Amino acid sequence: MILKVGYKSLCFGVLFLCLGCKTTSTSSKVSNNTDDFLVNTIAFYNMENLFDTEDDPNKLDERSPIMEIAEGEREEIYWKKAANMAKVIADIGSDVTGMPPAIIGVCEIENFKVLQDVVNQKPLAPYNFGIIHYDSPDVRSIDVALLYQKNLFRPSYSKAHELILYDQNDRTKRKYTRDQLHVKGKLDGEEMHFIVNHWPSRSGGEKRSRPGRVSAAKLTKKIKDSIQAEDPYAKIMILGDYNDGPYNESIKGVLEAKEHAEDVDLYGIYNPFEKLQKKGIGTIAWRDTWDLFDMILLTKPLIDKKDYNSYRLYKAGVFNPYYLQNPRGRYKGYPFRSYADGGFTGGYSDHFPVYVHLIKKKE
Repeated sequence: MILKVGYKSLCFGVLFLCLGCKTTSTSSKVSNNTDDFLVNTIAFYNMENLFDTEDDPNKLDERSPIMEIAEGEREEIYWKKAANMAKVIADIGSDVTGMPPAIIGVCEIENFKVLQDVVNQKPLAPYNFGIIHYDSPDVRSIDVALLYQKNLFRPSYSKAHELILYDQNDRTKRKYTRDQLHVKGKLDGEEMHFIVNHWPSRSGGEKRSRPGRVSAAKLTKKIKDSIQAEDPYAKIMILGDYNDGPYNESIKGVLEAKEHAEDVDLYGIYNPFEKLQKKGIGTIAWRDTWDLFDMILLTKPLIDKKDYNSYRLYKAGVFNPYYLQNPRGRYKGYPFRSYADGGFTGGYSDHFPVYVHLIKKKE
């Protein structure tokens, strides 16, 4: 039996063994039949301070790590960082599909230009990536965006939703943070929605900063609910760095994301990453503790296993190959971040990317 994967074909039995061999993923069983299948990867990546080398007088971009590097070295470091980001994106899911993700949400990027520089790198240039990006009012000038292969995904609508927060001690003082990006379009002709997030950080401590992430969750839910009000069967994926784990109030309480697919109702949300977190698998590490802040959440129509005539979730995982892990020292095995102690490490990001594989029968 042959599985059609992007432009390549693989033996389905070999693919199934490959998907089942990693402890960093969860997968669903597909019935053993003779039909061909299509697989596409959807991913999310916190690109850790992907800033350019220019000091914009209208932004606080001088706080970015690259501005701490000697001016004569910045350009070279910038292009190394861009090349590293392109390599990671090109590799996510490629062991299965033979190509980069069809769609990838990203965060911690400064502007449209830095993303252009990434997608024009050699590993990604052949795939003709499009970019959907809006400048957000974030105090550090970091944004979210969606990258997509133009031959696979056709966007028809996009909007940046502003998250309005105020200082807890001074309700007249606004705290500027990232927008949430909603994109609608057709993946291989099938309509889908993507909500890209980068929720407020834990600066000042988890408890003190919690209200910001709860507010962010309420905005995400509002966007999701408005989509479902028009189409209860909408296929929605919520991608992001939530700065919270699957167990926190924002995810469990506000979004009501479920660990088990069978518990998800028509308007509900499934979180396939909760099982991974409970196994001790994470996307970030801090003080010898792993956590899973990066996730892709899905609505009911994407997890309904009645048939595979349209795209359904097949697998969810954390992308953590050895080259993305710190190779030495106290932080060996942690995400190999790109900046530390005022310099460039040669690494990638302080977060591992996450992904899902969507699968459907070939017509």
